Amino acid sequence: TEVTEKLEQVVMIWTKQIRQVLVESEQIRREADDVGPSAELEYWKSRMSSFNSLLDEIKSSRVKKIINILQAARSKTLKQWKELDGRITVAANEAKDNVRYLYTLDKFFGPLANASPVMIEHVPSLMNTVCMIYCTSPYYNTSEHMTSLFLKITNQMINTCKTYLCEG
Repeated sequence: TEVTEKLEQVVMIWTKQIRQVLVESEQIRREADDVGPSAELEYWKSRMSSFNSLLDEIKSSRVKKIINILQAARSKTLKQWKELDGRITVAANEAKDNVRYLYTLDKFFGPLANASPVMIEHVPSLMNTVCMIYCTSPYYNTSEHMTSLFLKITNQMINTCKTYLCEG
């Protein structure tokens, strides 16, 4: 029981740390008013990296051994652990899926940033791709995500026009 108690304390510390990561990841992002759509891809790539690292740690043999010992001891701390493990897995899957979908827009980011204001030729394909993401993505098709993406696309268009006007 002494070993079990020590292992439970370790798992409780991990639980607290994981909860903190989840809370921070769910907070509203603060971004500059003129940030473009490539920032959205970078955000999700960073989030994917963080959650994949956390998942790798959770799935490590060291952690699995401790969890197996606590399962054998029928520890009550495992209920919280399993819930957090599931939430981390969902967050990692969401980030991975969002990166995959946002990469389909990546080919538009360069032309959108470097085009003249006559970027209209890129807009129909860009909107079709955004529509495809909205219709098929299990995670990214929320009004929150889509609004953020449209805001960034619009910011990029405005920045491109400003640059064009200042150079001309």
